[in-house]
Amino acid sequence: MSALPPCPNCDSPYAYEDGTLYVCPECAHEWTPGEEAAGEDPNAVRDANGTVLNDGDTVTVIKDLKVKGRSQVVKVGTKVKNIRLVAGDHNIDCKIEGIGAMKLKSEFTRKV
Repeated sequence: MSALPPCPNCDSPYAYEDGTLYVCPECAHEWTPGEEAAGEDPNAVRDANGTVLNDGDTVTVIKDLKVKGRSQVVKVGTKVKNIRLVAGDHNIDCKIEGIGAMKLKSEFTRKV
């Protein structure tokens, strides 16, 4: 039996092969067999397409998002300029024209 590499995301030794991908059963991270040697930062904030986001980037919202506590909705295609990355579940701080300051999840955005 060949030894599989540990998960590059959480260092779990229980990774398994699923077709052409490796999968971690503990954190559900999937990667290709050459990716663990790339040295990418596993804590980098990524958009829905996997592109790394940085402070000051412009992103586009890819899903209608309800604004909690209001009857407003952030529509698909809304451009958000000059984002700021923060720690936590909602990892983008921004100001949206017509709505104001709010936090977004990076998984609902796409870098422009």
